[in-house]
Amino acid sequence: MSLDTAPNTATGLDASSPPAGAEEVLSPDALAFVAGLVRAHRPAIQALLAARKERQRSRDAGEPLDFDPATKHVRDGDWRVAPLPADLLDRRVEITGPVDRKMVINALNSGANVFMADFEDATSPTWENVVRGQKNLIDAVRRTITFDDPSSGKSYALAERTATLLVRPRGLHLPERNVRVDGEPAPASLVDFGLYFFHNVKALLERGTGPYFYLPKLESHLEARLWNDVFVSAQRALGVPVGTIKATVLIETLPAAFQMDEILHELKDHAAGLNCGRWDYIFSYIKTLRAHAAHVLPDRSSVTMEQPMMRAYTQLVVKTCHRRGAFAMGGMAAQIPVKNDPAANEAALAKVRADKLREVKDGHDGTWVAHPGLVPIARAIFDEGLAGRVNQLDVARAEFETTAAALVQTPTGPRTEAGLRHNVRVGVQYLEAWLRGQGCVPLYDLMEDAATAEISRSQVWQWLRHGAEVDGERLTTPRFRTLLAEEMQKLEAALPPERAQGSRLHEARVLFDRLSTSEVLADFLTLEAYDLL
Repeated sequence: MSLDTAPNTATGLDASSPPAGAEEVLSPDALAFVAGLVRAHRPAIQALLAARKERQRSRDAGEPLDFDPATKHVRDGDWRVAPLPADLLDRRVEITGPVDRKMVINALNSGANVFMADFEDATSPTWENVVRGQKNLIDAVRRTITFDDPSSGKSYALAERTATLLVRPRGLHLPERNVRVDGEPAPASLVDFGLYFFHNVKALLERGTGPYFYLPKLESHLEARLWNDVFVSAQRALGVPVGTIKATVLIETLPAAFQMDEILHELKDHAAGLNCGRWDYIFSYIKTLRAHAAHVLPDRSSVTMEQPMMRAYTQLVVKTCHRRGAFAMGGMAAQIPVKNDPAANEAALAKVRADKLREVKDGHDGTWVAHPGLVPIARAIFDEGLAGRVNQLDVARAEFETTAAALVQTPTGPRTEAGLRHNVRVGVQYLEAWLRGQGCVPLYDLMEDAATAEISRSQVWQWLRHGAEVDGERLTTPRFRTLLAEEMQKLEAALPPERAQGSRLHEARVLFDRLSTSEVLADFLTLEAYDLL
């Protein structure tokens, strides 16, 4: 295995600033394990990514999305996923966040049933963040993790009772250039999964839990098959019984909504459920239908869970999962408590309550929140809705039916300059933070991550590409750039002096402009921005 990263090719680290704990995380045995996964599965990943592009070209040319007749036997079949372990039977409240040390402790202590440690949308993948994140999880699994905050003087440690830990590796499309196998960057997904599994599987099993994962950005059942193959080979390599790993798949791409049964079937021994990854799903709707003016979206704020296409998608998740004995997880409440403004805070919390009440009534087994302050609110609603049960697998939703047309029905609502300006502010500020190594950013009383930033930049692109009317006037590139300049002036003026020197606002502006005005919609913001890290 070659770990060619300048300047130090022996360790795979940037020798100028090696992260603490790098020797433990990047041990020879761990790297050899990752290399074995890469050699076995990288060709299949590359083929699947090429297939994605080919399918997108077909959709751009007018091929409609539909349920695949070739897999009708899977959808019609009478089968269920393997039984689930005890500590995954109650998932009524899940909290997600980045893998920094303080966040890991606070999330595990938050009172949520599950913490999803996120290497993907909530983590900027600097090499230091990736390696430190793995070290933090090693310590968390062994319950030795502590943190002394130099800014506040507070000390943090795990409570006696903590959330069940799940890990989300990066998507199949992302490379990890700091780990090279046979001269090529390793798939970031295999680096994240491989390091966590290698270091922690035995310790997890000794503690009566297991290696549990969330799988992001899947677009087809063949990609689920790839992950199943990865799981099988990893378990066999370390002498762990096949089926020990459990994975929940985020249905956060539009194509995946047409293959829910098939995705669960491919992962049958390892499947724990499906999750409504609503923000990436909206982004994927734009990307998948990018060539078609009939599917231009209104303001992001109008694309709520009450829109018919979102209702169809989330209810189909419940029906599909419960028929197969898997969990149907609700989506993210991105609101965060608003300090020093009781009225705004109550308005935000009211939105959270309404969202969670809809989910529990629909039959979801649990839900996501982005902030520890929302855990009690979500828990109270699900406690009442579950009425003494630990989940809602008994809610079959057999009466629910949907169609391909319903899943792609265009949301309705206005397109406003205020919405456009909001997209610009969010997109630029998130990119600026991401380039500084921060992947989860509170902006305008919402917790923004890569998924919501993807909506911001792709929506601007979509409106420009199709000449959409914004407040009654066609959006053009000159109009967009004038508005971008105005918003940048405000952002720069509001920048605190202590932040000005390290600011990457200019780079973020250039990248946001390029992503918004490019001839072809870029597949992923994080791929384009990775070069700048």
